[in-house]
Amino acid sequence: MAGQCYDRGAELLRLCYRHIPLGRRRTFRQHFGMRFRQSCGFLALLLTGLSVGSSFAAPSAPPPAAPPVKVIFDTDIGNDVDDVLALGILHSLQTRGVCELLAVTVTKQDELAGPFVDAINTFYGRPDVPIACIRNSPSKETARKFLVLAEEKDGGQLRYPHKLQKSSDTPKPVQFLRKLLASQEDGSVVLVQVGFFSNFAALMSSPADATSPLTGRELIKKKVRFLSVMAGAFQTIDHNNHYLEYNVWNDLPAAHALVKEWPTPIVWSGFEIGIAVAYPAVSIERDFNYVKHHPIAEAYYLYEPPPHNRPTWDLTSVLYAVLPDRGYFDLSPPGKVTLGPDGFTGFKPEDKGRDRFLILTPKNVERVREALVQFTSQPPNGPKGGNR
Repeated sequence: MAGQCYDRGAELLRLCYRHIPLGRRRTFRQHFGMRFRQSCGFLALLLTGLSVGSSFAAPSAPPPAAPPVKVIFDTDIGNDVDDVLALGILHSLQTRGVCELLAVTVTKQDELAGPFVDAINTFYGRPDVPIACIRNSPSKETARKFLVLAEEKDGGQLRYPHKLQKSSDTPKPVQFLRKLLASQEDGSVVLVQVGFFSNFAALMSSPADATSPLTGRELIKKKVRFLSVMAGAFQTIDHNNHYLEYNVWNDLPAAHALVKEWPTPIVWSGFEIGIAVAYPAVSIERDFNYVKHHPIAEAYYLYEPPPHNRPTWDLTSVLYAVLPDRGYFDLSPPGKVTLGPDGFTGFKPEDKGRDRFLILTPKNVERVREALVQFTSQPPNGPKGGNR
């Protein structure tokens, strides 16, 4: 570029000379004759600067931001506290503009499960996120250690405000999900299942109706991008190479149906992933003190008082669902998840297989843990969020 500009500088000087009146050309020669090379160099620098400057003057527009990932969160909230942390992460990621929580569906049959979810949503400034709760769950799990926070009061007022009084006041999940999916753009929804298989298996087997002429399986195939599910185990757990994972065996018929018939890609976050990256108790003790009462921290304490580092099973499934391209996890080759009569999950590699499972490499453990802590403990955005 510099050489080209030097030639252009010389050409410019010669052009000027030709346009100077004859009577003044002698003065021009005297002034520039001994300085011709220097003058060409000066003009070369000037032209180079103009050329380089012009290349920076109009930078190309940045690529448009990806639209938020539309998420439906299906949870057995109340059986373990990781569901609560995972829901907090979804709210934080929505605040950051990378996801949109379309709805929460619940597979925990407890009249306080829905109100507790409503309290969490309200705490994060989103009281209008719709909720649908199961009525007749095959699971007989009765744990509810922290769901009582939905009824906790201070000075006669709910500590965590919410409008929903009981789970049975919500819509039934199957019809609710059919209507919600039918209203979405094709291939736009990511489903996150961190509890039992009950709701999504029932959705899959639903018939066509007034909401949509498509069967449940057809509707899922048309509207859902992929399913991120926390279930199964794909490595040996505590020297047990036949580990039966909780979310699978609690509604085993539904798990068998979904594994056999689900029509979209599935990414499995196995039991081993949550074990490998436990949530640090020190974060619970220190990072949620920006308000007097925080539902995540209090739920953690009620479930099992710290100090203890709780596995992040459900959090990892949420993290991958919303940010799959951030390199937090590796993926297995494509294949097919198999399910034994007792609920044992296996995996068979298969070209163009529907299923893959998450792999957490040692080099990424701390990176994933840091991301989970940052997203979980992020304060609600705006004056409506939080209990101040």
